[in-house]
Amino acid sequence: MDAAIGKVFDSVSDFFSGAASASADEFPLCDSDIISGCEKELAEAQDEGRKKECIMRLSWALVHSKMPGDIQRGIAMLEALVVNDTSAMKLREKLYLLALGYYRSGDFSRSRDCIERCLEVEPEWGQAQTLKKAIEDRIVKDGVIGVGIAVTAVGLVAGIAAAIIRS
Repeated sequence: MDAAIGKVFDSVSDFFSGAASASADEFPLCDSDIISGCEKELAEAQDEGRKKECIMRLSWALVHSKMPGDIQRGIAMLEALVVNDTSAMKLREKLYLLALGYYRSGDFSRSRDCIERCLEVEPEWGQAQTLKKAIEDRIVKDGVIGVGIAVTAVGLVAGIAAAIIRS
């Protein structure tokens, strides 16, 4: 358990330092043991500074979870945190995590909005640029699939109309 939490701390540390730069399909995932460890750590935190660190680690773990419900919890936590943040660097991190949460939950429009706000704070941040490209690629892919479905539907309706007219 301690080794798993250690891996989360290393991943979170790499994230905040900018050292981690995975492609969009290689975002790290967290399991329920790691999330439970972060929740326990938050419950045991005594001072406000430590609680804020624990909340960030927990929100990181939640948006990296394999479970959609955890991702939604992470999004809710981050939405509440973004409202009250005045530090540009911390805002950047929270917006990135929020964008990632929306991306992983399939809300690509909101994800794009958050990552664009993040890049306003830190335009050269590689991780945010990578996520933005993944979001844009996904929006294009979904658009192409939507067009394909629409064209197929039109073709089907035209075929049925032609068959009715012939008979």
